Parts: sequence; structure tokens; C-alpha cells
Amino acid sequence: MATHPTTAAPGADRAPHGRRVIVAWLVLSIVATPLVAIFLGPILPPGNASVQGSGQVVDNTVLTATITPVFCLLLVFFVYVLTRFRAAPATALEDGPPLRNHNGIQVTWIVVTTVVVLSLAGFGTFELLQNGSGGGQGPSPVAVPAGADHMMQVQVIGQQWNWTYRYPGYGGIETQDLYLPENTYVVLNVTSLDVIHSFWAYALGVKADANPGVDNVAYLKTKGPRSFEIRCAELCGLWHGYMYQTGHIVPQSQFAAWIKQQQTLNASIARYMPKYSRSYYPDPQRRGG
Repeated sequence: MATHPTTAAPGADRAPHGRRVIVAWLVLSIVATPLVAIFLGPILPPGNASVQGSGQVVDNTVLTATITPVFCLLLVFFVYVLTRFRAAPATALEDGPPLRNHNGIQVTWIVVTTVVVLSLAGFGTFELLQNGSGGGQGPSPVAVPAGADHMMQVQVIGQQWNWTYRYPGYGGIETQDLYLPENTYVVLNVTSLDVIHSFWAYALGVKADANPGVDNVAYLKTKGPRSFEIRCAELCGLWHGYMYQTGHIVPQSQFAAWIKQQQTLNASIARYMPKYSRSYYPDPQRRGG
């Protein structure tokens, strides 16, 4: 007469499964976490074109390294369970014995997750306040780097469908291209002439919404010479996808020559240009469509 396998009574299997999982997890975490931080961390976005971008790379490295042991625990647990407790093909489909109210696991889970979340919150807040986050902070920034009053100012003006840039420290000239000197603190005053845009200079670690009538301030400190992409990250109309430019970080001497050239080009139209303002409202005709 055929017989069916019976479910083992709870506690019948005395193998140290928990200890095996913990040991395997610790070994894998100790090996994997430094490898992730050393080899994966430096290639994480957004890049190192600015101090803010480099800071975001560090933040992403810390977050990735922190999540690595969690990933290792899940990997070890599932691999162990699926191999050690895998039922034979002929075994009847039955639920295993329920296990509830393990105080040790519950307390450990609550304590560990609380410590991790609060530590990351503290780390993130500290990093945010160091040099500015690279994100727009509105007209009254909280995370202001030291010496902000003496930084180079550049206004970023979004409009359908282009970016233009004004340099108030150089007579308020307006250009079609964004040039920044290397190793320089810059204050970006981001605004719009018509609809909502979003200034996104990925490699600089900068992303700030451009709203009509709003001065959205973002700070950055450039590093060595390089080019970087500029996009609009807010759907702003039919040609949104074409609102694309290439910005440049150049040596100080090259920037001085470029800004002098732009001043010469602007000289003939300077008296017709609107007075520099930190924000602009749409022209009535443009506001009406």
C-alpha cells in the first residue's frame, strides 16, 4: 500500500541552519562590501566635474556599500533555503510548520534597521549642508557654502526651447553658451521666461527647476576643464527633446578671453537688453500663447 511522506514535527531538524546562514552571510559581506566600494563606487553617477558631483558619487558609494550586506543576506538566505529545504519531485505539496514570535529576530531587525536609517539620514543631512547639494534651493537657500557672497554669478534662463545665460558680474551680458572657469565657486540663479523647465547639468551634479518669476539658487564648484551636457528635465512643450546644449569648463585664461569676446559681441545691443533681474515673468504675448 502506498504511503505519503509526513511533515516533520517542529524542532525535529536540529541542524544549525541559522548559524550556517549567518556565517555564510558574514563571509560574503566582508568580501563583497569593500569590492563594491573600491571598484564600483568610483564609476557611480553623476561624475567628478564639480565638487557637488564628486560629493554625490561619495553619497552613492556609501548607499551602495550599505545595501551590499543586505543584498548578501537575502542572497545567502534564499540560496540556502532553496537548496537545503528543496522538496523531492515526488513529495506531496504541503505547507511547512509555521514559526511565529521569534523575539530575538524581531528585536534584532528593529534595532538594525533603525540604526541604519537614522545613520543614513544623519550622513545625508551632513553632506547636504557641506557645499550645497547641487539642487535648486529656491530664493532663500539653506545649504550655503562659505563665501557665497563672493562667488561668480551666472543666471540660467529657460525658454521654449533653449537655454541662455547672463553674467551679471560682466555687465549683464547674455550668451547662448555656458562657459565656466575651472576651480571656481559658481552661484546659478535659475529662472524661466515662459513655462516650467528644469536645468539639468548631469556631470556637474546640478538639477534645478526653472520657474517663471522664481530665482532658484544652486551652488557648485567646478573642477578641471571638460565639457558637459545640459538638458531640460521637465516636459515643456513640443520641442522639449531638442532643448539640449553642451557646456564647458575651461582654464581661467581661456574664460577671460571668451568673456571679453562676448562683451564685444554684446556691445552693440547692450542698451536694448532688459535690465538684469534675478527672475523674469513671461512677456504678456508669450503668456497668452
